[in-house]
Amino acid sequence: MTVCTTDAQIAAWVTIPAGRWEILWGANAAGFIARRREQVVSVQRARGRSPISIGFIGILVVLMTSTSAFYLNSMPLFGAGIRYTADFSEAAGLRPRAEVRVAGVKVGRVQSVELDGFKVVVQMKVQGAWIGNQTTASIQIKTVLGQKYIALDPQGSELADPKDVIPLSRTTSPYDVIEAFSDAADQIEEVDTNQLATSMRTLSDAFSGTPADLRASLDGLTRLSETIASRDQKVQELLEATKDTSKILADRNQEFERLINGAGQLLEELNNRQQSISRLLSSTITLSDALSGIVKDNQEQIGPTLETLRQVIEILNDQNENLRQSLTYMAPFYRLYANVLGSGRWFDSVVTNILPPALPQQNTTRLPVQQKQLNNGGGTVAGQ
Repeated sequence: MTVCTTDAQIAAWVTIPAGRWEILWGANAAGFIARRREQVVSVQRARGRSPISIGFIGILVVLMTSTSAFYLNSMPLFGAGIRYTADFSEAAGLRPRAEVRVAGVKVGRVQSVELDGFKVVVQMKVQGAWIGNQTTASIQIKTVLGQKYIALDPQGSELADPKDVIPLSRTTSPYDVIEAFSDAADQIEEVDTNQLATSMRTLSDAFSGTPADLRASLDGLTRLSETIASRDQKVQELLEATKDTSKILADRNQEFERLINGAGQLLEELNNRQQSISRLLSSTITLSDALSGIVKDNQEQIGPTLETLRQVIEILNDQNENLRQSLTYMAPFYRLYANVLGSGRWFDSVVTNILPPALPQQNTTRLPVQQKQLNNGGGTVAGQ
């Protein structure tokens, strides 16, 4: 007996009980039909799925994978670091993405710099460093162009809680030189130099019975005080000038920042163009080598040619005077030639005594053509 095994026949026989097939063809036929039944059912399920839903699910998977790749560094599972917060009295030019260092080693970056009332809240992420509960933080200068970073000094006996904020008492901002000079000038202006000199003199008199070395030191202090008191006006002028200079520098702070930023951008652009400049120099060297090779290969042809050119130039220099005189003498000839033949496709001329004798005599006397008329291009008109 021949068993039909096509998909259409098996699909039609799916609902036939297995016992019936065992009666007709034995156990082997029943196992075969069971396997074919499973295949047909799986094909029907696959054909029943919508391509649109499959494509939509695939797009979602791709988008989720791409987004996860961008934010991979922010996932705690991959060790993005621990977030800490610190309060500073001023930002001092600190910006997000600035480095966070411990003992000079980079351990993280600044996440945000925000103003909160009269203080600046800085959030940072630290990875691979132990931060104690008494850790101090300071804003340090990284480069002369004004870049800053946060330096952490781990202190304490316990690990710091990320929820705890490093207070202002344990943070330090960069030292402001302009503000320091201004404060020093104000403090020194309040010193009474005359009273200082009197105090030093009294102190010297009180220690007059002391040993010679100490008395000499006190005498020196007295003379120093007297000198300062005598130069009080000049010292005041110097302090005023220092204060004015500090004020000018403070007023021009933004301009200095723009200047420094411009220099930084220039250096960055030069750094970016370094590869192009290197290629240009390499190409120039290659061109020079090629030209040197060409000159060397054609030295036998170029040498005689240059020698001949030099001889021609010498001949022209020797005959320079003759050429100049020739041009001078040819100028009148070409001027007269132009007067005669310059009117068109003919030449201007005067012929006398051409009339027959029987005709009435006319005054055929012509005055000679004047030089002025020749210069002006006149032909047959006689001078008056």
